[in-house]
Amino acid sequence: MEIDIDSANETLRDASASDIVRWALAQGGTCIATTSMGRNAAVMLHLVSAVDKSVPTIWVDTGYNLRDTYVVAERLIRDLDINIHVYSPEMTSERRNAIMGGIPTPDEEERHQAFTEQVKLEPFERALSEFKPDIWLTGIRREETEHRKTLDVVSVDGRGIIKVAPIFYWSDEQVENYMAQHQLPTCKHYFDPTKAWDGRECGLHTQTV
Repeated sequence: MEIDIDSANETLRDASASDIVRWALAQGGTCIATTSMGRNAAVMLHLVSAVDKSVPTIWVDTGYNLRDTYVVAERLIRDLDINIHVYSPEMTSERRNAIMGGIPTPDEEERHQAFTEQVKLEPFERALSEFKPDIWLTGIRREETEHRKTLDVVSVDGRGIIKVAPIFYWSDEQVENYMAQHQLPTCKHYFDPTKAWDGRECGLHTQTV
């Protein structure tokens, strides 16, 4: 799929999040959305489902989510009528903990990378191989990590997928206001085992060209 990225970003930088979702879907090709089911994940789930409920939403469930996350996730899937597709690691968390010693610490870089590959990257690659998306709707925001500050609303993933981030320039306040306006639930307790410290990328969004 050929898209003029610079022109697209110039057009979309000041557009509403809903209009950006509509733009992405209007490009043709196969489109997916992704979710972590983390805190405020309901914003993107609500935005996408309000425009087109048929868009497949990929959730990589690492197996380490807390009960609160699963309870809120089920409520969102039901209430928003999301076309959800859950991908999990091939090995259960309990088995991995038993034979591999649990979640690696931040200073165990090699072990942590292997762990991240097993619980998040491999299941996501499985999803990509099945859906073969041209466009990927994602909830990443510029202020979240140093790497994301190098991106824009529209970017090209290293795999060749066009990545579209409707809330890329939103502040924390805008996210909170949207959650309150639409009375969306959020999990108070969320844990991502692949992010050993704040601002760390798990690898899903670092493959760019």
